[in-house]
Amino acid sequence: MKNSFLYTEGQVIADSLKIRFYPIAVESAKGTRVIDQSGKEYLDLAAGWAVANIGYGHPRMSQAIKEKYDSLSFTSQLSAPEATMVSLGQKLMEITPGDFPKKVWFGHSGSDANDCIAKLVPLEKKRSKMISFMGSYHGQTMGSLSLSGHPAQAGFSGSGNVVKIPYPNPYRPPFGETDRLTDQVIGYLEQEVFTTICPPENTAGIIIEGIQSDGGLIVPPEDFLPRLEEVCRRNDIHLIFDEVKVGMGRTGKWFSFDHSGVIPDAVVLGKSLGGGLPISSVVARKEILDAGTGVHMFTMSGNPVCSSASLENLQIIEEERLIENARVNGEYFISLLKKLQEKYEWIGDVRGKGLAIGIELVEDRETKKPAAEKTAAICYRCYELGLLVFYVGIHSNVIEITPPLTIGKQEIDFAVTVIDQAFLDLNREKINMDLVREYGGW
Repeated sequence: MKNSFLYTEGQVIADSLKIRFYPIAVESAKGTRVIDQSGKEYLDLAAGWAVANIGYGHPRMSQAIKEKYDSLSFTSQLSAPEATMVSLGQKLMEITPGDFPKKVWFGHSGSDANDCIAKLVPLEKKRSKMISFMGSYHGQTMGSLSLSGHPAQAGFSGSGNVVKIPYPNPYRPPFGETDRLTDQVIGYLEQEVFTTICPPENTAGIIIEGIQSDGGLIVPPEDFLPRLEEVCRRNDIHLIFDEVKVGMGRTGKWFSFDHSGVIPDAVVLGKSLGGGLPISSVVARKEILDAGTGVHMFTMSGNPVCSSASLENLQIIEEERLIENARVNGEYFISLLKKLQEKYEWIGDVRGKGLAIGIELVEDRETKKPAAEKTAAICYRCYELGLLVFYVGIHSNVIEITPPLTIGKQEIDFAVTVIDQAFLDLNREKINMDLVREYGGW
């Protein structure tokens, strides 16, 4: 049945809407588990690209969604607002740092939220330029695509007002091996970019991921984000954090930038915000989001059902202490993966915060040549063994681990056992590479 369904799906659904790693056809999901159409159960370390932070099918979410739909299935908040969106906005302002006046914008996805930044920040500042980072992934719409620096968007021509600079990658330093990575990247920004193609007086904002997720789960040096904040404050440039994938408690704090103590001018949210329903948000300085009336709006933005789901989602995260769970179990997960690193030379680096973890595979540790095909093979073999993982990175060689924040230690033990077996099978040439090559992934 699965193969028949996948054939039909292949005939009906556009390839432009697909990134596939193996031939799974999903029937249902509950908690941390996904069940395919044949009834096989998988432990999910992807959470649907970091969407299912509270797991799948949470009963409180089901109840909240039904109750809201029964009482008010829809109103367009653009012209006939109701209370749920306002309550959600108040909650998001409460958990976002900064004692300056704020407002909240709502959309449907991380892409349209980053489009909000692409449009409104230059409009408010009356400055044309934006700065982002190589390897960044901010979305698929034209504004968010223009801000991105990921190979997935390299074939498209976005807006010409965005300048991209290197992300401070400790494992692959952009300027060569160094113990002064932050100094090098900040120096490049100030001494090269500001003095040539993007003067600070023409720069409206700098957008960054506190952990560069689709670029390879890259964690910058601890001093980098505070230094970047200093540069922005000194030059009156807005600092924007894209927290679409790593926010909402995944790193062991509400937001990845909370680990550094910086205070953004704008925070972009999506994916897990709705607990599985489509909703995104920007929480920002009032002047940014009030730069114009009706200049970035969508008919169903902040609709009652999605807003209700998001509010319940935030309450579940707090009441079930999922942020603390992400911190504690993330540390446990990373400790076990580092032991695997000692066992397999192909594991060049293990990194992350909380339950946003990356395993970078290389052909050898000296040259650090990316091992893209081996990475695809590990993901495929894990699928065969009952574990769902995807891979990311500009070289397609980083296994991404972003499970539901509800995951427990026994499940982590199982996951590491499966990953270990997958590496062992790869080493013994027991993985069918012809099957692996059928799926292009990124």
